[in-house]
Amino acid sequence: MISINLKTRRVEIIRLGSQPSVKGPDDWFTGSVRINRLFQPNGHRRAGAAEGTWSKNSVAHSYSRANVDCLVGTRTSRTRGWAIEEIRPGDIVRFAPGEKHWHGASATMAMTHIATQEELNGKVVNWMEKVSDEQYRIESK
Repeated sequence: MISINLKTRRVEIIRLGSQPSVKGPDDWFTGSVRINRLFQPNGHRRAGAAEGTWSKNSVAHSYSRANVDCLVGTRTSRTRGWAIEEIRPGDIVRFAPGEKHWHGASATMAMTHIATQEELNGKVVNWMEKVSDEQYRIESK
């Protein structure tokens, strides 16, 4: 990370590859998921963002967020909100605070998206139950 003080402004540059990607925890995901943290909440920023990459047939467990959850599609994703939708490159999906949902790759294509979220009272996400294989197959068609 490079920080530059330009008179009264502070600029922060986080170089690609300067932060290692991590395996998505098994208690949050089914299948193979890699997470690249882009930035985290800190003293002056309540929001954070991460890029997640799901291999084929991988899915996030059900979850909700206290604040708005926003996904920016970069490859195919299936998501459960009010209805099953395919997220395409450049699509933006916003889930209302507390809206229970899950998302994942299809059976034939991996997917990547960028997720932004805001911290509330020190918490970002409320993880819930695992999505069953049957539910994922039926709802991901």
